[in-house]
Amino acid sequence: MNKRFYTLVLVATIFVLLAACAPAPTPTPVPTATPTPQPVVFLSTQLTPVEEQEKMRNIILKGFTSAKTDFISDAEGVVVDRILAEQKANKVVSGAIGVLHGTFPNLLAANALEDLTPLVAKLSDRPIVKEFMTLGKLGTDKQYYIPWMQATYIMVVNKKALQYLPAGANVDSLTYQQLAAWGKNITEKTKEKKIGFPAGPSGLMHRLTQGYLYPSYTGGLVTTYRSEDAVKMWTDFKAIWEYTNPQSTTYNNMQDPLLSEEVGITIDHTARMVNAFKNKPDDFVGAPAPAGPKGRYYMSVIAGLGIAKGAPNKAGAEALIEYLTRPATQAVTLREVSFYPIVESALPTDLPPFVRLEAEGVVKQSKAPDAKVALLPIGLGAKGGDFNKIQQDTLTRIVLKGEDIKKVLDEQATALNALMTELKAPCWSPDPLSTGACLAK
Repeated sequence: MNKRFYTLVLVATIFVLLAACAPAPTPTPVPTATPTPQPVVFLSTQLTPVEEQEKMRNIILKGFTSAKTDFISDAEGVVVDRILAEQKANKVVSGAIGVLHGTFPNLLAANALEDLTPLVAKLSDRPIVKEFMTLGKLGTDKQYYIPWMQATYIMVVNKKALQYLPAGANVDSLTYQQLAAWGKNITEKTKEKKIGFPAGPSGLMHRLTQGYLYPSYTGGLVTTYRSEDAVKMWTDFKAIWEYTNPQSTTYNNMQDPLLSEEVGITIDHTARMVNAFKNKPDDFVGAPAPAGPKGRYYMSVIAGLGIAKGAPNKAGAEALIEYLTRPATQAVTLREVSFYPIVESALPTDLPPFVRLEAEGVVKQSKAPDAKVALLPIGLGAKGGDFNKIQQDTLTRIVLKGEDIKKVLDEQATALNALMTELKAPCWSPDPLSTGACLAK
């Protein structure tokens, strides 16, 4: 028995040793799921009205299938603060960035932008306006944003108001002094004040001050803020305001008062007047903004597309930029939200009549013989609201409260210089280039 026991032990031991020496069986592979790409968080300071956000999500972005896109639109300060906070915490969630030209320099200074130079070659088939591409380099030899869309502000007139034009005046070549005379004629004949401005809490009156009134009268904005030319401008604008609907301080967009006929003559952003042409295409005409002694200045609003440095889905963000700059997508953007293409292709032939009517006003303004372009403020970052408030406060004190023009301009220019010194922000067009902070003289 002992002999048999040892024999069994020996056999078992041999089996154990053989098993130990045998190669391990190859495990059956377990299928692994392909990781789902992270969505592209698309932060934008453009298309903030609810209606425009819905059109962006449901119509313009509908054809983009390379990645899920979360479109988030908010005020400039909120968007910039979020991008910078993510960079500082090294927890980047943002992907594509859609902001105005003047916002990008601050993001670049904070090292918050990816270099998009390699992407440019992939977009070589796009007839993007060369001057806009140059702007996207932000004064460097690299491309930090790709132009996305552009807009401007034009004058829109109810045809009923044309009969009251001053003698010798042409709606397509009007001056600000003629605008005042036009308003006076209407008030004297109808007892109504039919000029209107977007001077409400979220209206864009400050842009008209920055890109239209000041440049047209002074040839600048910051450097000429308290000049004698500026005194003349505010004097003339007070004359216009005398015939302006007092409800203008409540108007955030001008399409509604145009449609209700509270207002018959106005200037506003094209995206904020398109419904007037859409709902009553036979009632309105688009025209250039008036001219001042220094020319017919108008503001060109350039929005660009960048990518946050360290974006979790950079490839998806690049694909989104490629999609949004396609001529076909540009045409949809124009049709839906009235932002104009940055490509040199002709306007689509199938544009709705209301879009074409407004576009005619834009073309007339840009091709006017005395037309000159002013850019949006540059390099102000989260302080852009503080800069805008200075112009809003100036208008309130001079036009609404009737304070002394020279006194107000001197005090507001002092506040302006303090802000520009703090930001160390150089001048932008139409002010001459500066080596340091742009300051009022």
